[in-house]
Amino acid sequence: MAERVETESRKLLGRMRDAMAGDDPGQARLDKITHLIANSIGTEVCSIYLFRDEETLELCATEGLNPEAVHQTRMRLGEGLVGRVARRRQVVNTANAPKARGFRFMPETGEEVFSSFLGVPIQRLGEALGVLVVQSKEAREYSADEIYALEVVAMVLAEMTELGAFVGEGSAMGARHSQPAMLRGTVAQEGVAEGHIWLHEPRVVVTNPIADDPHRELERLTGAVEELRVGVDKMLALASADKEQAEVLEAYRMFANSKGWMRRMEEDISNGLSAEAAVEKEQSLARARMGQASDNYLRERLSDLDDLSNRLLRILTGQGKDTGADIPNDPILVARNIGPAELLDYGRRLKGIVLEAGSVGSHAAIVARALAIPLIVHAERATLEALNGDHVLVDGEQGIVHLRPDEQVVSAFRDKMAMQAAAAERYVSIRDKPAQTLCGEVVALTMNAGLMADLPSLEGSGAEGVGLFRTELQFLIRNQMPKRSELSALYARVLDAAGGKKVVFRTLDIGSDKVLPYMKPNDEPNPALGWRAIRVGLDKPGVMQMQLQALLRAAAGRPLTVMFPFVAQFEEYTQACAQMDKAIERERSLGNVLPENIEVGAMLETPSLAFAPQKFFEEVGFLSIGGNDLKQFFFAADRENERVRRRYDTLNVSFLTFIERIVERCEITKTPLSFCGEDAGRPVEALCLAAIGLRNLSMRPASIGPVKSLLRRSNLAEVRKVISDARHRGEMNVRPAIMEYLRQQG
Repeated sequence: MAERVETESRKLLGRMRDAMAGDDPGQARLDKITHLIANSIGTEVCSIYLFRDEETLELCATEGLNPEAVHQTRMRLGEGLVGRVARRRQVVNTANAPKARGFRFMPETGEEVFSSFLGVPIQRLGEALGVLVVQSKEAREYSADEIYALEVVAMVLAEMTELGAFVGEGSAMGARHSQPAMLRGTVAQEGVAEGHIWLHEPRVVVTNPIADDPHRELERLTGAVEELRVGVDKMLALASADKEQAEVLEAYRMFANSKGWMRRMEEDISNGLSAEAAVEKEQSLARARMGQASDNYLRERLSDLDDLSNRLLRILTGQGKDTGADIPNDPILVARNIGPAELLDYGRRLKGIVLEAGSVGSHAAIVARALAIPLIVHAERATLEALNGDHVLVDGEQGIVHLRPDEQVVSAFRDKMAMQAAAAERYVSIRDKPAQTLCGEVVALTMNAGLMADLPSLEGSGAEGVGLFRTELQFLIRNQMPKRSELSALYARVLDAAGGKKVVFRTLDIGSDKVLPYMKPNDEPNPALGWRAIRVGLDKPGVMQMQLQALLRAAAGRPLTVMFPFVAQFEEYTQACAQMDKAIERERSLGNVLPENIEVGAMLETPSLAFAPQKFFEEVGFLSIGGNDLKQFFFAADRENERVRRRYDTLNVSFLTFIERIVERCEITKTPLSFCGEDAGRPVEALCLAAIGLRNLSMRPASIGPVKSLLRRSNLAEVRKVISDARHRGEMNVRPAIMEYLRQQG
């Protein structure tokens, strides 16, 4: 039976290829194919449903149903048996369709006389494109061999749909990748940009899904798999010294040598698919399973299989990353994900970045902020929808990507960019002026940095210094621990570039979402509350000593300011200071020049430190409120979780009251205090923070102009009264009152 079905399948695919080779318009091709499938499978009905948009399926061709229903019958994703196949991307096979769960009767199709139903998803690389359906009057379930044959046909239909084979005269379907598309994601770096798509991993295009000679295709597959295995073995040999990397590659090798994977692809080829189409069919199934897997280990293994399939496809097609295309002059990078080192290779020439994965606290996000490049993460389907060279608009304020936008959208977007450019010109005029309010208070505005690439912004932005220099980036973008001499040279260049302005170096802040590639990851249930930052430094004093010595040598007699991250209790600060004293003593014994003076402070990122003993506030050199972490711990709301993070506002009365208490404690002990984080760079939030007593704010360079502009036009005493009045009225959030006040002020 299997051999007969395989033979019939090959014959059917051959007839489909012949149908495709003609000059028929798109609709005629679809009609021919449904006729061919129905005859070959021996059913009375064959129908093809394709997605009209992300949520709507449309009957695009049928053999056996009412032809007048074509392009008239539509259903929502998940609606009826067809919608169920599309949503779950799983086969539905039933002998009695009207009795099946989720059945929806569509009288215009005339399908009420057909009892049996078999629906197979038409999908490519995890993307649902439609549903292939066969039906018959006889009440029966279709055999495993028939289902398999139909899956092979669905794979070819997916490739044909991708290549635009069904677009043209008589078809209501538009060409894929030609219509405007809007993607929504999460803002990881603000800003707006217009440009053209550059895919980090170009898509592999399978142009020959059907093959004549299965023996030749099997030879091609066998040769490509052998080349893949040799490549994995070579990588494994090079990584033998790195236990973690070796474990990952062992999983790769296990899949590359999987007999089940190979057998399934051989069966696909026997059924008439080309080697490339067979690989892609298995890859599509793996991606579909990956999307439904809740177990992290299983998702990682399916991801390994997906990556191996990509490698195998590139071997078979010869389509490497270097496609010969030139990167556009205004590139918007699109990728599933990207590491910090790869992103730095692109540098400032990128106008924007769109990632399907990633997070607001990822390494890529940190680098994007350093380079002031708009970044949107969690943009689902970005790599599927975008093609190299597509016109694109990135709105890094609303978290929206406009692919192939129409003229109205382009016009509105360019107006928005022009307004921002005009505002930027206004900020230039106040660049060298202090952030002095109408009531005479002066607020120091400093910038956050993490790369040498940041430092040119120090002068251009009007920042008074660097309120936070993230030292972990130099550890994250390398494959091995940097040497002390390398770090010392880098820190010296940072101080040179600052030109005498103060630089606050934060010691290594790793853990949570920042894992060093050469450090064994810890499987922690809640990494944000786990072994990270100062906790790592105190448990691994050798690493901390190396970094502190590099900082002391970089200062070379100049003033040095060092800040310890994620200090949760007084004891941690005193232990860290002891490490600093030890490093100073060692440098003195070696005869090295010590800094002119050393300031040592801490980041207040946990509510516990706000309630530390009075002695801590008296002894600490300075405090910097780490607003990003403090807010998520205060509200118990993960800032990576879109469902909860937007529910909690910095201008919530409870949070502002908490910050006020910290300000009051620091005023009593005369402890210098600053606020560092995303909220410091938002003008309205910055105004309120200044109104409750903060006189030093550290933010990304691009935010300094807007924040300074608003501060210079505001009276802090009046803003403080607005906050106080809202609190006394029992309001939980002062934002509405502040916005109304600002409107009244014009």
